[in-house]
Amino acid sequence: MLNPPLKKPGQILREMWKEEIVVMPGAFSALSALAAYKQGAKAVYLSGGAITNNVTGLPDIALITLEEMSGTAARACQVAPVPIICDADTGFGEAWNTARTVIEMERAGLAGIHLEDQVSPKRCGHLDGKAVIPTDHMLTKIRAAVDSKSDPSFLIIARTDARNVEGVESAIDRAKAYVDAGADAIFPEGLHSEEEFAAFREGLPGVPLLANMTEFGKTPLITAAQFHNLGYQMVIFPVTALRVMLKRINEFYSDLLTTGTQADWMEKMVTRAELYDVIDYPDFTSQDETWSRNAE
Repeated sequence: MLNPPLKKPGQILREMWKEEIVVMPGAFSALSALAAYKQGAKAVYLSGGAITNNVTGLPDIALITLEEMSGTAARACQVAPVPIICDADTGFGEAWNTARTVIEMERAGLAGIHLEDQVSPKRCGHLDGKAVIPTDHMLTKIRAAVDSKSDPSFLIIARTDARNVEGVESAIDRAKAYVDAGADAIFPEGLHSEEEFAAFREGLPGVPLLANMTEFGKTPLITAAQFHNLGYQMVIFPVTALRVMLKRINEFYSDLLTTGTQADWMEKMVTRAELYDVIDYPDFTSQDETWSRNAE
């Protein structure tokens, strides 16, 4: 249903991870965020890569704009009444750009964002050939981000991509500095093993940690329960739903163009009624009738 965004979603998320690890399915649109919520997700993650692919049809190489990202976030927050974290890449520029990013993302209704320490244009965190900015440069961005939020509970999550550039120990040292600069949580990207996730936990006692459980990357498949046992507060599955969707769409388009009919797919798609149930169509009709009666 269409609603104003949650009040203090960052605080809601902070309370949630005190109880158990928060599993965040990756979404790339308002509809996919709503679908995740309808299936029981208690929080959602908006992937910069998935949104870039979906909105622009282009690679995740810093081509999407702040307005495209914050607009997608705002529409997701209007229909999925759960805390939502959004990828903010490198802050879409330098310190003042990062400040504006925080203002726009908080206005969208998000629980928080993550900022990364890659050189722009960034690359997918699990590809080779990345470069990271100097630690002091990232600290400036974090301070700008922290100073620009109006809700103290809005999460500034610092992502470090240094593991595959400078090594695990350097990545942990960077993360410590990011926390000292005001970051609310740390997102260690591109780790290679459970042991490396454990090293981050040991190196950052008491600091909320976010794990990225993407597929086809540097990280082996690790379950949410395993991340919980490793002491992590959040785990995201950023592009999984987009990949599943695209595989099925490709199969359908190929079959449609070969056969000229969707007949073989009728049992493989949601019905009109099921779609309307996801988007709460009957509730809109009911509200229309209520408003009309009250106007008489």
